[in-house]
Amino acid sequence: MRGVMRDFDIIIIGSGIAGASAAAMLSARARVAVVERENAHGYHTTGRSAALYSPLYGPAPFRILSVASHEFLTTPPAGFTENPVLTPRGVLNIAIQAQLPLLDELAEGARAAGIPHRQLSGEEARALCPVLRPEHVAGALAEPDAMDIDVESLHQGYLRLARRNGADIRLEAAVIGLDHGAAGWTASLAGGGAISAPVIINAAGAWADVVAGLAGLAPLGLTPLKRTAFIIEAPPGAEIAAWPSVIDIEESFYFKPEAGRLLVSPADETPAEPHDAWPEDLTVAECVERMQEAADIPVRRIIRSWAGLRTFAPDRAPVIGFDPAAPGFFWLAGQGGYGVQSSAAAARVAAALSLGEALPADVAALGLTAAQISPARFREAASQL
Repeated sequence: MRGVMRDFDIIIIGSGIAGASAAAMLSARARVAVVERENAHGYHTTGRSAALYSPLYGPAPFRILSVASHEFLTTPPAGFTENPVLTPRGVLNIAIQAQLPLLDELAEGARAAGIPHRQLSGEEARALCPVLRPEHVAGALAEPDAMDIDVESLHQGYLRLARRNGADIRLEAAVIGLDHGAAGWTASLAGGGAISAPVIINAAGAWADVVAGLAGLAPLGLTPLKRTAFIIEAPPGAEIAAWPSVIDIEESFYFKPEAGRLLVSPADETPAEPHDAWPEDLTVAECVERMQEAADIPVRRIIRSWAGLRTFAPDRAPVIGFDPAAPGFFWLAGQGGYGVQSSAAAARVAAALSLGEALPADVAALGLTAAQISPARFREAASQL
């Protein structure tokens, strides 16, 4: 049994993309421990990502963090990964006639964030993805600079960088208790032993409110939402390699090329308790029907299907900052479906704030404030009830 160790500055709970990226950004400046309850990193959400970098995707705070992540994702540190993190793809947001005003709203959001985009006619959209049905696609908005993400390389790169900087990263190290005292936080681990540090970073994804409960804190109201995805064969004879990702403007489905096949999702958001999520056959079938209304894509069989949990705060903005109700308890949660593409900047923000510094200048210049992402916004709202 290991005794209490008091030689860390920061303990990060969770080694998914949030915890791994925070460890990478912090470990050169602080003594960091990362504890993960599972026997693999990124098991529940990171490893089940749709692997797309689309800064236009998501609410304004995530757009800012995604834009601010671009430089790191395109030019990571030497030795970070052997493969490019980003490769060209493009995104096509499609709309029927009645949905065209939503394309205008999306274009306005793109202009506000400085994200390159083009509004297209239905005919122009079909030139980029020929299987789209003329009677369904009246217009589209293209995000030409959107990219595919090599999620595994990015995630492992963060972990590699953290280890290189001396971080202590542990699997099968579930936190079963959090106690605060004069020396800071002590995390009791399953199987015996404990580690201590002045600062705890709660990067536990769908379990973030559960971890807060271990510290005696009220939940913030984070909601895990299940999302399904599956793989199908490409249409016979179709050259899909250059197709963009295609997303219904109201997110009733999307599809994208994936290793010579198509990855498809109903973009479902089913509230769920934290658990090892699995796909439902009915959800897959309904998605196939919606997709085929918009695109001539035959589906003879589902090659593989899976589901993951995307966890959102009540306002769907990220939660990054110290909890005003508990000294040294720091939240890095609520990444929703945007955590991978925004991870580099979100981790830099978390590193700065957890070390008592201001937001990184480039992130602040894009219009994000610490108050917009602080957990204090929920504590203050609760106190006014």
